[in-house]
Formats: sequence, structure tokens, C-alpha cells
Amino acid sequence: MTTDAAIAVAGLEKSFGDLHVLRGVDFDVDRGSIFALLGSNGAGKTTVVRILATLLAADAGAASVDGFDVGAAPASVRESISLTGQFTAVDDVLTGRENLVLVAKLRHLDGPGAIADALLARFSLTEAGGRRTGTYSGGMRRRLDIAMSLIGDPSVIFLDEPTTGLDPQARLEVWQAVKELAAGGTTVLLTTQYLDEAEQLADRIAILHEGRIIANGTLAELKRLLPPAKVEYVEKQPSLEDVFLAIVGDDSKERS
Repeated sequence: MTTDAAIAVAGLEKSFGDLHVLRGVDFDVDRGSIFALLGSNGAGKTTVVRILATLLAADAGAASVDGFDVGAAPASVRESISLTGQFTAVDDVLTGRENLVLVAKLRHLDGPGAIADALLARFSLTEAGGRRTGTYSGGMRRRLDIAMSLIGDPSVIFLDEPTTGLDPQARLEVWQAVKELAAGGTTVLLTTQYLDEAEQLADRIAILHEGRIIANGTLAELKRLLPPAKVEYVEKQPSLEDVFLAIVGDDSKERS
């Protein structure tokens, strides 16, 4: 399958026994964009990612990543992608820098130390680079995890529920890191069950429900699916997240 899109999915189906997880999923992802696959738990988001990452075979349909068919050319797909799962893959015994150096060596890249130092600086982790990652906060661990996934300069990165379990401040740190990925030309497919996350990050949003894409478009296009809003005066109260960030501060603004 040939396509100019970074990711192309057509008629994807997957079942596990009598459980039909994907029932004909279709979507395209433009290069250098952030695409959010939004859905509740069990909607099939992770199954889509696993198929695109060549970790699982589809029952029917076709999919390509970076121009390579996931079924016919899995090795080429793996060279083009990186996958960050719901749980960080960092080694708590190693320092942040050692984690990055290890991955660079496993990929047989020249100058692993320089690669590590550049990524620590890119993700505002230079000062923490010499500390064991077991001492890192949730946001720092996730940022390091994303940094590790960028070693080798993959053109497409899959982020599967990247902020699950993180506090509001850590979520903002990860959001900033994801925005910087796309700004640097990386294509990002993000799965999430958080509506605000998709709203804040994605260029396009696809809603996956019971194994099917039931809506796909920009935020503005999706909002037009609803009736026009009535203008009423409502006194806006600060949210709990507003209160939390006002009290503890927003480190992401200091880093931007």
C-alpha cells in the first residue's frame, strides 16, 4: 500500500475469540502532525497501536507506516517507529544519562554520550541526568521515556496513554514534550481517554467506539457536529487543576 500519509489505516479488523475488538477502522495521519485516537477503556486503541507497531497481526484490512506495509515489511516499519507504552521503560537503577546511553549503544549509534546529553537538554533533564531515575517524579520519568524513544530519530512515534496516572503538573510537562516532538517534524499518534488531552494536543482527533471510528476531524470540525451553542452569562469558577497549579506553580511555563 502506497500513501503520502505517515500512517494509513483501511478496514482494520481484529478479534480475540468471540470478542470483536476492531470492526473496520479507517484513518490517515499527516506527516509531522499529532493525531489523537480518543476512546474509553476497551475501545480498541491499544490494539490499533500494537498492529501498527507490528506487535500484532490484523485479521483483515491494511495499514502502512512511513510508506511501509505493516504486514509485508515489518522490519522496515520497526526501523521507522518508536513506541512508548502506558508504563515507562526506564531502568530505576541507572541514572537518566545512563538509560539514554544504554539505548543508544543497543541501537549501535556513534557517540552515545553526545546523543544522551543532547536529549537531556532537549527535555530539560540535564541537571537530573546524573541521578538515578528511581528518584525522578512521574513527569520526569515520562519525559525521559519519551527521550529514550527518540534515539535513532524515528519518523513516527506512538504514545499509548502517555499521561495515565500522572498528576496535573506532570501531565503539562508531558504535553509540552509532545508538542515539541511535532514541532521538530516527528509524527505522533497519541492514544488517550482524556478529552482535554486530545483537545490540547491534537491536530486531528478520531473517536474510537466499540471497534469503529465514529468521528474524525479537527477540533473545530468535531464541534460543528453539535447544535450551535446558546450564549448565556455563566460565572466561571476556577477548576481544581487551576487551583492546584496556582498554588504549586507551573514548571512547564518556566521551561518554555
